[in-house]
Amino acid sequence: MSEVRVASRYAKSLIELAQEKSILEDVHNDLHLFEKTCQESRDLRLMLKNPIITSDKKLNAIKAIFGSSFSQVSMLFMEIVSRKNREPLLYSISQEVHRQYNVLKGVESATVTTAIPLDNSLRSEFQSMIQKISGKKVELNEKVDSKIIGGYVLQVADKQIDASVKTKLQTLRRTFEA
Repeated sequence: MSEVRVASRYAKSLIELAQEKSILEDVHNDLHLFEKTCQESRDLRLMLKNPIITSDKKLNAIKAIFGSSFSQVSMLFMEIVSRKNREPLLYSISQEVHRQYNVLKGVESATVTTAIPLDNSLRSEFQSMIQKISGKKVELNEKVDSKIIGGYVLQVADKQIDASVKTKLQTLRRTFEA
């Protein structure tokens, strides 16, 4: 079975359990913290995927890092996944929990790439623009890429708006070459 399908099934089970126990927000926050930490720490991701490191050592590392901040259900979930030797999937599972949570709560995830970091006024403009388009609450992920020179590239679901200077210059170049 593919990694995505397994992660999706684990995430669905965890979300259903969290809803049943009325702690969905806590569990989501825990796994979102885990996801963010994995994104920022290449060493953590590599440790989780390393087949030489035993499941017990991986679980002990997770407990040492997150034990004091995770809810009891989230930590028990980590233990169950560890007992099944599925630690390499924890990062994917945490991403899938976040995705399913957003679907459940009606939150649209969007990514905006700009040449420089967004200030608060631009951030709120993008959020309101996306909210008008999708009709949903917005979770805005920001990326900075100086290669686009100026403007922005906005991705919402399967749609992309490329209003970057780089793309406009490439289009202009093709026009003159033709």
